[in-house]
Amino acid sequence: MSDQRPSLTERRKATTQQEIALAAARLFAEHGAAGCTAEAIARSAGVSLRTFYRYFRTKEDAVAPLFSGGVRHWVTELALSPPELSVPEALEHSARIALTPSAEYPATTFEWVRGLLRITPTEPDLLAVWHRVHHESELALAPVLGTLAGPGADPLELRLAAAAANTAMRVALETWAGTEQPPDRIAELGARCIRELTAGLRLWA
Repeated sequence: MSDQRPSLTERRKATTQQEIALAAARLFAEHGAAGCTAEAIARSAGVSLRTFYRYFRTKEDAVAPLFSGGVRHWVTELALSPPELSVPEALEHSARIALTPSAEYPATTFEWVRGLLRITPTEPDLLAVWHRVHHESELALAPVLGTLAGPGADPLELRLAAAAANTAMRVALETWAGTEQPPDRIAELGARCIRELTAGLRLWA
């Protein structure tokens, strides 16, 4: 079996991107997106401006790894769901895992995401990054749901299920971000949102 683990170069790239993303989140929280520059983010992250633009097109794009990390974790966990779970159960199970602080996605990262989500309504470019990440996650969810649902699943039903589940996760995070609840409360909220938004879908009726 071939080794599917990320290469050293890929791990270093991911680490650098995460450091830049955290620096951007800190500066955006302190000054707003309009109050900081790509140069300031790069300096705070300890990288050159050239390195910054190697990874990100704009300063707002720099926070994408914070938004997308949890999404990728969710999709990965969904694909690895225990076979005895139904598709709705697999969605809830994977959401709980992805929304529970862990070594890969610690509570501090959720707090940075909370800070970003609190300012996105007044920062159109940040809001665009947030919605782009969720659009990409919706596209990634549909084929995973197709595999779990089995042959013969209606492509439209799969797309609707992906849209509903993705929206549930987005609403859960945005709702939590507007509270003072600790990160360990998100998982239950996410599971509830998924349960209620996907309950009437014919895919698993």
